[in-house]
Amino acid sequence: MVVVTGQSKGSGDPDEAMSSSDAEDDFQEPATPTATQAGQALPLLPQQFPEVVPLNVGGTYFTTRLSTLRRYEDTMLAAMFSGRHYIPTDAEGRYFIDRDGTYFGDILNFLRSGDLPPRERVRSVYKEAQYYSIGPLLDHLEDVQPLKGEKVRQAFLGLMPYYKDHLERIIEIAKLRAVQRKARFAKLKVCVFKEEMPITPYECPHFNSLRFERSESEAKLFEHHCEVDVSFGPWEAVADVYDLLHCIVTDLSDRGITVDHQCIGVCDKHLINHYYCKRPIYEFKITWW
Repeated sequence: MVVVTGQSKGSGDPDEAMSSSDAEDDFQEPATPTATQAGQALPLLPQQFPEVVPLNVGGTYFTTRLSTLRRYEDTMLAAMFSGRHYIPTDAEGRYFIDRDGTYFGDILNFLRSGDLPPRERVRSVYKEAQYYSIGPLLDHLEDVQPLKGEKVRQAFLGLMPYYKDHLERIIEIAKLRAVQRKARFAKLKVCVFKEEMPITPYECPHFNSLRFERSESEAKLFEHHCEVDVSFGPWEAVADVYDLLHCIVTDLSDRGITVDHQCIGVCDKHLINHYYCKRPIYEFKITWW
């Protein structure tokens, strides 16, 4: 709306006229959209979908029934094709979903007939099921390998709340040393020990438990830090040192890091009397290229 202000009779001051014009500009309201602009806006809701729905998922084409997409109410696909949301179409009229379509066929197969993907695709399909919020598919995938085994592994790693932080420390130290030395690889020492107390030849025949019964004052005599870059332990579980080493190597490899390791001895630090630290020390070699 444009505000028009008229001058009173007998007013001939040009400065006063300019001041009125400036005031008008300050109080102008936005113009109402024209019919042409309104025609270019998104269609009014709700959107209607055909019984057979053509899809374009990130450039990969699919065709399925509308009832398949709406099979489970609490999913993203059911919400998208409920009519409450506008779904754009490509030049061929296919409904477009801006997502990689590599594993969308596995999603549709589950919605159609409950079929699960082959083992080598389970992890990737699980991520897609998370994105589309398909709870029943997530539940089924968590009960098959490799995800079922991963739940058991995470239960073990849960005994070490510092585990992920120590993984990051291994990566950062190896990266820093490689950069400083302009080297293809870097080496670092890692201690992995299960028992909280050190083992000596005198104790081995007499103790067969995860923890030794010693008073608090005696326990403090054995507190020390091995001269290593990173240390994992102790923990109370059946899983042993080799199981944790497998976890460390697997998780580093999953991040694209090439790692080799070998045991290079024990700490062997003298503590008190005939007690020496027998925690195993491993040399990790991280290769960057």
